[in-house]
Amino acid sequence: MKTDESLFEVRLAADARDLRAAQRLRYEVFVGEMGSDGPMVDHAARLECDDYDDLCDHLLLIDRSRDPERLEDVVGVYRLLPGARLPEGRDFYSEQEFDLGPLLGGGRRLLELGRSCVHPDYRGGPAMMLMWNKLAEYVLDRDIDLMFGTASFPGTDPASVAEPLAYLYRHHLAPEGLRPVARAPHRLEMDALPPEAVDRRRAMQATPPLIKAYLRLGGFVGDGAWIDHEFNTIDVLLVMDTTQMSARHRDYYTRRRGDEA
Repeated sequence: MKTDESLFEVRLAADARDLRAAQRLRYEVFVGEMGSDGPMVDHAARLECDDYDDLCDHLLLIDRSRDPERLEDVVGVYRLLPGARLPEGRDFYSEQEFDLGPLLGGGRRLLELGRSCVHPDYRGGPAMMLMWNKLAEYVLDRDIDLMFGTASFPGTDPASVAEPLAYLYRHHLAPEGLRPVARAPHRLEMDALPPEAVDRRRAMQATPPLIKAYLRLGGFVGDGAWIDHEFNTIDVLLVMDTTQMSARHRDYYTRRRGDEA
């Protein structure tokens, strides 16, 4: 776990090399650790790619002490797709798994989040907080109203996630007007366990840190999970209305922007 914040830089990818470094980290995490695959994964070059990469901004966490020539300096990645950038007739990435109808109406400014990962040596330290701080600046700069994106439980065994899914469904389900719905045929019902079988502590211990981070900032989950056999995960769709972020976080981010102006 690397904790020296002075070594870090957080910024958007600026060129093809930056994107390749992001794709290399994604390969190490998603393919190497999680066993994911896909039609555009380049195993020879160890790059996890897809046809959304060129549409997106890529938020990078960079450790300046690591070798950029070997694509090793990028140790955290977040892929960002503003709705205003989506070409006419093109769907958001997560529409492959979820019906986003409740989010798409009303003229709200949307931001899809995806492909979030951190190098194993940097987990548990300041990495995610540094990236969330920069993400908040990105959101404020673009007046984003809603952020959303899939977040994953590892593996594809429904029994292994039954308790955390049931807890999320009963305590963090999105309001009906902001509630995406998992699509067939890979939809997994979230309320498979009776209330008495769900223990909050156990459920939270079994919930990945990224999902818990969304919940702490006031996020909700959609209705149903989706079994992604290609990526070897079970996905939930997380939604956050940026106007409903806690006052503590909004004040922090706004103050930070004022200090840097």
